[in-house]
Amino acid sequence: MTFSDEEIERYARHLVLAEIGGPGQQRLSAARVCLIGLGGVGAPAALYLAAAGVGTLRLVDDDAVALSNLQRQIAFDVADIGRPKVEAGAEALTGLNPHVRIEPIAERLTKANAARLVEGSDIVIDGTDDFATRFAVNAACVAAGVPLISGALGRWGGQVGVFAGRPCYRCFVPAAPPEAETCARVGVVGALAGVIGSMAALEAIKITVGAGAPLTGRLLIYDGLAATARTVLIAADPACPVCQSGDSLRRRPA
Repeated sequence: MTFSDEEIERYARHLVLAEIGGPGQQRLSAARVCLIGLGGVGAPAALYLAAAGVGTLRLVDDDAVALSNLQRQIAFDVADIGRPKVEAGAEALTGLNPHVRIEPIAERLTKANAARLVEGSDIVIDGTDDFATRFAVNAACVAAGVPLISGALGRWGGQVGVFAGRPCYRCFVPAAPPEAETCARVGVVGALAGVIGSMAALEAIKITVGAGAPLTGRLLIYDGLAATARTVLIAADPACPVCQSGDSLRRRPA
């Protein structure tokens, strides 16, 4: 794969990084990332992945842009209100980087269609806010051997983790909490979405190019009010109904 003069200028800050360089940028250009949910986590993550030159971004979301989204979902503007998020998002991402292929899918991910929606992806980013969807995404990723990056936020705090085979997300959250909080219920400061979404995008870039130590089997917990972060290990659950058969991680794209 060769880059045009315009692409060389566009990705110049990547090309001079020892951990990325030409080979890493080629891996990014060949990568396929699936974003489940184009909301607080998915919208900023998609923008940074498009800017980074990820070759294909699959956007999965059945929602339409609402005025209340604009406080934190920076891929959209006032003119997008009422439009499908994947349609408005695809337009914004293409405007940012026309070299990226966008696959907009206006569907809600369920247990029935999860395998089809993640099929062919090298990495999946889950930014949804309900546990039924998170569990379905996780099961599909484990079955397909695809690394899952999970991001979540609420109020002033957020978290990002990478699940690749064992432990899986279901080891971390065996069952949906009885009083699960949502941003609509408890609120969220808008800038936090940019922090967590950018972290999710950064993990996807690291995995793709083979740089540093991804958060595999770890959870980064960020406290925006205190301006602190900590990382905790996630243990594999020997009784996990999803991943107990073993690690099925597919290696990063060549």
